[in-house]
Amino acid sequence: MPVGTGQKGKRLRDDVGTEPLSDSLLAWYDAHARVMPWRVPPDQKLAGVRPDPYRVWLSEVMLQQTTVAAVRDYFHKFTSIWPTVQDLAAAEDADVMGAWAGLGYYARARNLLKCARAVVADHGGVFPTTRDALLTLPGIGPYTASAIAAIAYDEAAVVVDGNVERVMARLHDIHEPLPKSKAVLTERASELTPAQRPGDYAQAVMDLGATICTPRNPACGICPWRDPCAARAQGTAPDLPKKEPKKPKPTRQGTAYVARRSDGAWLLEVRPDKGLLGGMLAWPSTEWSVERPQEAPPIAADWTQLPAEARHTFTHFHLGLTVLVATVPMEAQPTRGSFMPHADFRPSELPTLMRKVYDLTQGHAPLWP
Repeated sequence: MPVGTGQKGKRLRDDVGTEPLSDSLLAWYDAHARVMPWRVPPDQKLAGVRPDPYRVWLSEVMLQQTTVAAVRDYFHKFTSIWPTVQDLAAAEDADVMGAWAGLGYYARARNLLKCARAVVADHGGVFPTTRDALLTLPGIGPYTASAIAAIAYDEAAVVVDGNVERVMARLHDIHEPLPKSKAVLTERASELTPAQRPGDYAQAVMDLGATICTPRNPACGICPWRDPCAARAQGTAPDLPKKEPKKPKPTRQGTAYVARRSDGAWLLEVRPDKGLLGGMLAWPSTEWSVERPQEAPPIAADWTQLPAEARHTFTHFHLGLTVLVATVPMEAQPTRGSFMPHADFRPSELPTLMRKVYDLTQGHAPLWP
């Protein structure tokens, strides 16, 4: 195998034994690092500028299961409104959930607040400096703790995301499918993590996977690890990493109720903290189930069904929501939810699914006052 094995903390060398793989990758990173709003460029870091743990943490939470392109604007928004962890800890829950709307995986936003408040209350507003200590914070798991420890504090923590898994699988020509191969891929990544500049190295491997060692059509000809890459030598790089077949997603059904009072106010509710879209502003709806659920209107009204349904895909299922609309008088009393004045209603603060429902009402329901 072109890449040898070694103990944690030792630099492995390429197939001709002349240069540690981490050194060749860091040299590439110094010249080709992606520009990120949360990242300290390698030249600035070498000049003594240290990454802000708050910005590193915020970006890593946002980037979970989300693309860099989708995160950039949200990161700018959050750091503009709440530039420090103290600012975020003091924020109103509804404001943070509203600012997060559209980014998805809303448990992350709830955990964001819990973590910020724990950092302020228990750590004097300073993020812990080690991976083990970071793991004690709410919402911080092994990956996020490793990323913060490495990038913000230069701890030689092993950072393994999807990009790193792909790079390791190809570098070592590992054909065992994910997720079974996670342990061995993490071990291979650990063997290559250097004691010097581990934060830059972690970002370099992720950049390599995002820009060169891409899922389709990897640019092997310009890769800094071209020579030691076992999969390139075997011609298997485009096929790796292998993955077990995904199970088909079921489709669930439900009904969303969009009621507007005669003064223009909207009937909305805050979903329970636990569960999908937890803590988010939403239209009242039925349960979401494979079998058509029993109707559960939140207020007595003459409901009209729109001709199209709101469709959305979550991690484990597809959802189709039938949309019912109604205008109700001022004296109408809902059984759940409350009316929000139209002047206070911002559709942009709805989660994506609920924004889809709203958009349907604008296209098909000219009955609003």
